[in-house]
Amino acid sequence: MATKTKISSIIAQTIQQQRNFFESGATRNIDFRIEQLTKFKKAIQDNEDNIYVALNADFKKSKFETFATEIGILYEEISCMLKNIKKWATPQLVSDTIANFPSKNYIYPDPYGVCLVIGAWNYPLQLTLAPIIGAMAAGNTCIIKPPRAALNTYHIIQKIIAETFNEEYIAVLDEHSDNTEMLTYRYDYIFFTGGVEIGKTIARAAAEFLTPTTLELGGKSPCVVDKNADIEVAARRVAWGKFLNGGQTCVAPDYLLLHEEVKEKFYKYFTKSVKDFYGNNPQDSADYPRIINDRHFDRLAALLKDGNIIVGGQTDHDTRYIAPTMIEIDSLEHPLMNDEIFGPILPVLLMNDMDEAISIIKQFEKPLAFYLFTNNYNTQQKFLNTIQFGGGCINDTVSHFVNDGLPFGGVGNSGVGAYHGKFSFDTFTHFKGVCHKVTWPDVPLRYPPYNGKLGIVKQVMK
Repeated sequence: MATKTKISSIIAQTIQQQRNFFESGATRNIDFRIEQLTKFKKAIQDNEDNIYVALNADFKKSKFETFATEIGILYEEISCMLKNIKKWATPQLVSDTIANFPSKNYIYPDPYGVCLVIGAWNYPLQLTLAPIIGAMAAGNTCIIKPPRAALNTYHIIQKIIAETFNEEYIAVLDEHSDNTEMLTYRYDYIFFTGGVEIGKTIARAAAEFLTPTTLELGGKSPCVVDKNADIEVAARRVAWGKFLNGGQTCVAPDYLLLHEEVKEKFYKYFTKSVKDFYGNNPQDSADYPRIINDRHFDRLAALLKDGNIIVGGQTDHDTRYIAPTMIEIDSLEHPLMNDEIFGPILPVLLMNDMDEAISIIKQFEKPLAFYLFTNNYNTQQKFLNTIQFGGGCINDTVSHFVNDGLPFGGVGNSGVGAYHGKFSFDTFTHFKGVCHKVTWPDVPLRYPPYNGKLGIVKQVMK
């Protein structure tokens, strides 16, 4: 194992190497960016089998779910960049103003430089590498810190990056590197995905150097089911979104606000959906993942002690199995409502009307995601114009995450900034505004003395 001192010097050396490479101008070349993104996609394709093995070892994750929620998203992100990069990286002409006439005015997309990208363990491949794609397309270099909790995936990321790129361009930090030490250095941009408390630590470290950041965090994302929703479809889609990746999804429905008039019908279809997805015993299903480690298993198992379990509730410490579970509770003081659950447990609170649901949601921080099931247009608009949230769906869950035309990110306590598609390119880009003036005519109006000129300026700038 490398010592802390040696690792620290390696981090500093890597930052300097990447800064030197960035200053060489190599990454500003659009053809270079296209070439590197193409190489990146090929490297992921060549390692698909290794990725399946790694994620199965970390989560017991199926090949289908690994491709749909990890690999496929990376392919789509790279394809989006390759299709649009020339257009996005070209300076954009904007209109002139009377005050600057005659002139030409442009917005120049400018890469930041050396970026630090810190991934999250719940989707350790996709959440680590998707931001890298945007950073590369924008012309930056990257230092990557994958999540240690998913160590098998950490190693496959190391393999892919080391075999594809020079460290002066893209580098993965050693798994033993110290996060606190890592944050003592200056980067040109920091992108972090993870929990709120660590996000605050990242923000404090970035503030020391006034480093711009994107913080993709989380929180308690609510799901509301109205009495006039298609209850069978709602139950199926809530169950899918909640139990995807074993419930370890930052945009999973964290709690359900269910109209009391349809509770029995919803419970019936929800229970049926779990059985349809995973069979009579989900522990035997090849499609149901496991909890990432013992610490998270113990935390989740402790939350099952109180409440009326509608479905699930079984646990197995040896295999870190927690059954897909729905549990009815009657108070916001229940332990399940204290923090983001981040596991396959869905607490249900019954309500009598939509105003009650809005009141409950507003008692929590602004969520990363929000889901509403209703066929009433006015109800949809009421929630959309009342509830602040990062992103979400009407009559579905989670699906907004995979649309690269939508920004993905939080608001307030659930995050700062957004990415995916064009928003990824923009996140890792500083847009320079430049006014190109001619030298003639040189209008004397702006120069002192100003006596008698105010009236003219008022007419021009009104």
